[in-house]
Amino acid sequence: MSRDPDRPLRARAQSLGLHGLLAHWQQVGHESWLTTLFDLEESERKRRSLERRLREAQLTALKPIADFDWKHPRKIDRRLIDDLFELRFLDDATNVVFLGPNGVGKTLLAQNLAHHAVLRGRTARFTSAAAMLSDLAAQDGALALRRRLHRYVKPDLLVIDEIGYLSYTDCSADLLFEVINRRYQHTSTIITTNRAFSDWTAIFPNATCVVTLVDRLCHRAEIVQIEGDSYRLKEAKDRAARRAPRRPKAA
Repeated sequence: MSRDPDRPLRARAQSLGLHGLLAHWQQVGHESWLTTLFDLEESERKRRSLERRLREAQLTALKPIADFDWKHPRKIDRRLIDDLFELRFLDDATNVVFLGPNGVGKTLLAQNLAHHAVLRGRTARFTSAAAMLSDLAAQDGALALRRRLHRYVKPDLLVIDEIGYLSYTDCSADLLFEVINRRYQHTSTIITTNRAFSDWTAIFPNATCVVTLVDRLCHRAEIVQIEGDSYRLKEAKDRAARRAPRRPKAA
C-alpha cells in the first residue's frame, strides 16, 4: 500500500480549518510555500491562544516562583510542591489545598501553579473567595447566575484564594458549594486558606452544606501545610532596620 506524501500537510490544513485550501489542493498542494504558511499560522494561533488564556487567568501582581524563600517557613514540603508543578494533578482532577497562616506564600505558590498550567496549554482562573462569591451573589436571576457560574466551572484549573479571612452568609456557602460540586471529579481546584477544615463552620456559621463542601474538596486532594511567620512582616522589619542607620539622630 503506497503512502500518501501529502497526508501530513493536508492534516495540518484540516487542523487549521483551511477548507478553501483543501478544496483546491490539486492546484496548490505542490507549492513549496505551504509549509511556511502553516508554520506561521500555527505559531500565530499559539501566541494568540496564550495571550487569551493569560488574560482570562486574571493573574495580576504575579511574583515569580524564584522569589519564594524556601528557607523562611518552619515547615513546607518542597518535594510535594515540586511534584505539583509537573501538573499531573490536573490529569485526574485532584484538588490542592494550601493551608497556613497569613504571609507564608500560599498565594504566590497557587498563582505560579496556575501560571505554569497556562504556559503548558491549560486554562485557568485566579480569584479571591470574596470576589467570586460577591460576583455570583450579584447576578440577577437564575439564568444570569447559571451563565456566571460557567466562568468559574469551565477552566481546567480554578484558584480560590483567601478562604477563611472573612465570614460568609448561607447564600455564599451555597454558591461556593455549587462551584466545587460542579467541578468535583472533573477539574482541579486550588484553595488557599488560613483555617483548618474543622474551623470552616466559623467561616460559614449557619450553612448546612459545609460538611459536604469539605468532603468534595478533600475527597481527592493534596494538602500542602505551611508553618511559619509572615514573610511580609519579616520584610517590613528588614526595611525598617535598613532605614534606621540613615535616620538623623534626635537632638
